[in-house]
Amino acid sequence: MTEAANDKLIVALDFARYDDARHLVDDLSDSVSFYKVGLELLFHDGLALASEIKNDGKRVFLDMKFLDIGNTVEKAVASVAELGFDFLTIHGTDTKTMIAAVKGRGNAPLKLLAVTVLTSLDQADLADQGIVMTPQELVLKRARLAREAGIDGVIASGQEAAAIRAATGNNFLIVTPGIRLPGGDAGDQTRITTPEDALRAGANHLVVGRPITAASDPRRAAQTVLEHIARA
Repeated sequence: MTEAANDKLIVALDFARYDDARHLVDDLSDSVSFYKVGLELLFHDGLALASEIKNDGKRVFLDMKFLDIGNTVEKAVASVAELGFDFLTIHGTDTKTMIAAVKGRGNAPLKLLAVTVLTSLDQADLADQGIVMTPQELVLKRARLAREAGIDGVIASGQEAAAIRAATGNNFLIVTPGIRLPGGDAGDQTRITTPEDALRAGANHLVVGRPITAASDPRRAAQTVLEHIARA
């Protein structure tokens, strides 16, 4: 598998226990170089595992989805920046939050990614929030705000990747969750895409969780995803 294909895959360690996540990382060590650690694992030694992964020469995406008053976000991001991880998420709902995150990051190499609209949400869910925009309209609005605030990229569905790329240019990261192989179970995701479609639309990285972590053979599942990435 090419290094380029390998770099594009981010495996989501969506486990509640350190031992389960550690076992998967060890199982995938020869094929996967980028992992996401999120809230589910955070309170069960998730930060310790993230540091171990980083020390092993891999890349780490800390999926914290910060959203708070500016002072809190700034200090929280500054703390994460000291840890040496690669990606960090904040919610891209408003400019103040994103500017605070950029200020907190300072000159650290940490890349900040704004969450636009969760891939589990659809038009009806936005209506519940009192939002009249379509998911794509809201994603584009938040992507533009993120770029203007100095954020490095966004988390967005592959369904919106082409529009984001057209609106923000080539030097803006698009990281896409909700990835499913053709015929795969969507689960609780609504705005899903295949690896090929997301990458051809302009995504830089694909976040893949359950299609790998819940597979009977996670190593083989990861290889299959990497093969789809290489074909794109």
